[in-house]
Amino acid sequence: MSSHRSAVQSPDSDLIAALDIGGTKIAGALVDRDGVLFHRVRRSTPAKESADALLDAVYEVVGSLAANPLWGRVRAMGIGSAGPIDLARGTVSPVNIPAWRNYPLVESVGRHPALSRRHVMLAGDAVAMTAAEHRHGAARGHKNALCLVVSTGVGAGLVINGGVHHGITGNAGHLGHISIDFDGDPCPCGARGCLEAIASGTAISRHALALGWQPPLTADADATAVAVAARAGEPAALAAFDRAARALAAGIAATAALVEIDIAVVGGGVAQSGEVLFEPLARHLRRYAAMPFLQELRAVPAELGPDAGLVGAAVLAAAGVPAVTTMLVDGRR
Repeated sequence: MSSHRSAVQSPDSDLIAALDIGGTKIAGALVDRDGVLFHRVRRSTPAKESADALLDAVYEVVGSLAANPLWGRVRAMGIGSAGPIDLARGTVSPVNIPAWRNYPLVESVGRHPALSRRHVMLAGDAVAMTAAEHRHGAARGHKNALCLVVSTGVGAGLVINGGVHHGITGNAGHLGHISIDFDGDPCPCGARGCLEAIASGTAISRHALALGWQPPLTADADATAVAVAARAGEPAALAAFDRAARALAAGIAATAALVEIDIAVVGGGVAQSGEVLFEPLARHLRRYAAMPFLQELRAVPAELGPDAGLVGAAVLAAAGVPAVTTMLVDGRR
């Protein structure tokens, strides 16, 4: 998986300011119409602090972007945020940011002085990644696609009939929280046997440890270390990745049967494991995608790397989608 392009030369078009807000980091960038990043800012998310402290951290990133000489070319801001989100209200309730529950993110960010008379638009982080991969990455040219972020959780978004599908509240394609194991463990979302509880990086390392994998003393017991062990042929590590790949294949095949996608783009930290994930994923996908109209379905690595959320937030803001969250700082819609 490769990172998207960055540039230092002046852009030849207007820019979109983009934010990517997650449980561990708040990233910002200025992005042009080709998805090129001209300025980057990043700081840690104070996820356990108050709502005001979190907004201060976001303002710090916005302020740093606004200090760039290119800011005068910015015509809107797009935000990709961990969710769930509510597009109609412009609010977010990220699972891993406890202080933000039904938090009015669009309104709050829009109050920043630098955003005077600039549109602020919101999308879920996985939907933003989907927009980026559809416009500039591995789903380019596909009218129907599923894009997944497999990391500490599992997020996803859909492209249907050539456009990113947000759904009623902005959470369409939430594949990580479909139940694929009726007798599985409880999930923090309240359901049981969710895909995320089997296929996330956290689940992979947990299952490898349960099977007897011993992480090296010099490495964290995370999915990256499990991938190293799997590439070395360690049975417990291979089994953990096979289990995750099987769960992902079942979810992808079910989605494809429902809406007839022909490609699944898989990004996030776990996708960087390479063939230890994608080889069993392809094998299990052939097993689960059994209907004749699913024969062309394939899963491929994402192309844009960690920049996808920023690029996608900019893509959606530039397109004016979804218009229901468009807001000006003076309160007019």
